[in-house]
Amino acid sequence: MSMYTVPKVVNQMRHVEGAPWGTRGGTAVVHTFPADGEYTFRLAFYYDYLETLFGQSLPPNLQDQQIEVSVDGARVALFTIDPNVPETKNLLTTPKIAVTAGPHRVAAAFLAKFDGPTEDAFRQVEQSMIDISAGIPGLVALPHLLSMTVAGPHVVQGMSDTPSRRRVFLCRPAAGADEMPCAQRIVTALARRAYRRAPTAADTEMLMGYYKEGRQGGDFESGIRLALQAIIANPKFVFRFERPAPAAARTAATYRITDVELATRLSYFLWSSAPDDRLQRLAAAGTLSQPATLEREVRRMVADPRSRALADSFAFQWLRLQSVKEADPDGGLYGNFTRNLGQSMTEETTLLFDLLVREDRGLLELLTADYTYVDELLAKHYGMPGVAGRTFRKVPVTDPNRRGVLGQASVLTLTSLATRTSPVMRGKYVMEVLMGVAPPAPPPNVPPLMENVENEQALSVRERLAKHRSNAACSACHSMMDPIGLALENFDAIGNWRATDAGTRVDPSGQLFDGTPLDGPGSLRAALLSRQDSFVLTFTENLLSYGLGRLLDARDMPTVRAIVRDAAKTDYRLSSFLMGVVTSVPFQRRQVEAPASSVSAEPGARAPRPAPPGGRQ
Repeated sequence: MSMYTVPKVVNQMRHVEGAPWGTRGGTAVVHTFPADGEYTFRLAFYYDYLETLFGQSLPPNLQDQQIEVSVDGARVALFTIDPNVPETKNLLTTPKIAVTAGPHRVAAAFLAKFDGPTEDAFRQVEQSMIDISAGIPGLVALPHLLSMTVAGPHVVQGMSDTPSRRRVFLCRPAAGADEMPCAQRIVTALARRAYRRAPTAADTEMLMGYYKEGRQGGDFESGIRLALQAIIANPKFVFRFERPAPAAARTAATYRITDVELATRLSYFLWSSAPDDRLQRLAAAGTLSQPATLEREVRRMVADPRSRALADSFAFQWLRLQSVKEADPDGGLYGNFTRNLGQSMTEETTLLFDLLVREDRGLLELLTADYTYVDELLAKHYGMPGVAGRTFRKVPVTDPNRRGVLGQASVLTLTSLATRTSPVMRGKYVMEVLMGVAPPAPPPNVPPLMENVENEQALSVRERLAKHRSNAACSACHSMMDPIGLALENFDAIGNWRATDAGTRVDPSGQLFDGTPLDGPGSLRAALLSRQDSFVLTFTENLLSYGLGRLLDARDMPTVRAIVRDAAKTDYRLSSFLMGVVTSVPFQRRQVEAPASSVSAEPGARAPRPAPPGGRQ
C-alpha cells in the first residue's frame, strides 16, 4: 500500500502536470505496480477542524464538484463529492481495477468547472490550503485532495514484462541446460552495473551460489531474485571503495587512481550516477585516462541529459536553493506565494545554470544573463506577458534589475523572512555564497532587529536597520552586509519589485566598505563584476569540493588557482572549469596516507551541504 499526500502549501487551483487535460488540482504520480492484478484507489480530502469539507460555500456553477481517477490518462473511476458528508466518512474508494505490472501514471484530479470571470476571480487569489486554514477573509475554497492511496494487488494475475524486468532478464533459458549460462550472464551484468566495474571471479562465484540457493526453493526467477538481493546488499554497491596504495607507490605522497576508479569519480561528478557501459569499457581497456579520450568523454557526458545533475545537485547546493522550499512567507502579506510558485522559482535558477553548462557559456552570465526561464506562474509573478502553461521557456529579460541570479525570486525569497525582507541575510548571502567572504560572527547578546508593532508608526526596514546599527557592537558587521542587502531592497520578500516600504520610498543607496557607491541591483552587479576574481575563485572552490566529495584544505588551493587561470583564457567557459577539475591532481590521484579501508561515499554523496544563511536580522 502506498499513500501520496498533497501538502497544504501546494496550490490546487490549476492543472497538475501529468493529470488529464480538463482537470485541476489533485496529484499525478508514476506508481510501480508489483504484479498484474486488481488494485483499489482511495481518496481523502481536506476538512477544517469542524469536519467541514472545504468547498461548501460555492456559487451554483461550481457546485457538484467531481474527481476522477485515471491510469495512463484513461479514466477508471469518477466520483461526485458530497460536501455534507463528514471527514470520517468521505473516503472515496474505487472498485477493484485491473492493472498490469510496472510503472504507470496514476492521477486523481478534479474536473475543471471554471468558466469566464469565475476562473479569473479564483485565480486572483491563487490560494493554497495554508491560506484557507489561516482564515484569510474573502477566500472561497474549492475542495482540495489530501491524499491518494494505492492498495493491492488484491488478486495477483501474473507478471507482465516491465522495463525493469527487461533490464534484469537479458536472456531466458529455453531448456534446463541453458539455465546456468543464462543465470551467470544476468548476474555478471547486474554486478557490473552495481559495482561499477567488472566483477571478479570470486564475486561471480559468490553470487552464483546465491542463485543456486534461490533456485533450489523455487524457479529460475527465484534464483535471480536472491542473487540480486545479495548484490544490492553488498558494500561494493553501497560504497565507492578505492584501492589502497600499491607497494611501489607507498614512498610517494600520492598515487594515481585506476581508470575504473576514474570512471566512477567522473560519472558521479557529472551525472550523480554510476558510469555507463561506454565509460566502463574505456576504463577496462585502460584508455579513459588518456587526455584526448578523457576530454572527449567529458564533452559527451556534458551533452547527455544526465548532466542536468550539475544544476540539480551542485548549483542547488552551492546557491542554497533548498532554502526556497523552507520559505514560508506570511499569507496575509504575500498572498500569491504558494509552494507551486516556490518550485518555479527554484527551477528558473537551475535551468539558467544548466544552460551555461550545456551551451558552454561563460560563468559570469550567472550574474549578467539578459534572459531567463519562466512558466506561466512565474511569468505572472514577474509581470511578463504572453507566457501560458506549466512548460518553462527561455525569454528575454528587458528589466536590467532582473538580470542574473541577483534578480531572481529564488535568491530573493530564500534571503528574506516571513514578514519582510532582510538586507542582512541578503548581504551575508552575497558575501558568503558569491564572493567567498565570511562576515565576522555576531557578538553575544546582540538585540534582534526591532519589528513594527500594531498601533505604532511603521518604520521601513532601512530605518529599523539604522537604529540597530547605532549599537556599537553591531555596527562593524552591519557596515559590510547592510549596504549590499539594501541595494536589493526594491525587491520584496518574494522577489516582487516595489517602490515603497511601510509608506516610505525605498532607498537602495549606500556604499561598500571600500567606498564603492551602490544605488540598486545594477550597481551591485557591477561591483561584483569588478571583483570577479573573488566570484570565480569561490565558484571554483565549490565545484572542486563537489567533484571530490569532500571539503577542501590549504593543500588544494594551488589546484583551485590553476583551474581559475586556465579558465580565464576561455572567458571562464564552464567546460574549462569542468575539465580543470577532472584533470586535476586531487581528482586523479589519492594521498598515500589515507587509510586503506577508507571509502569515498555512498553513491551520489557529496561534501557536507553549506550552512544556510545565518544572522537573521
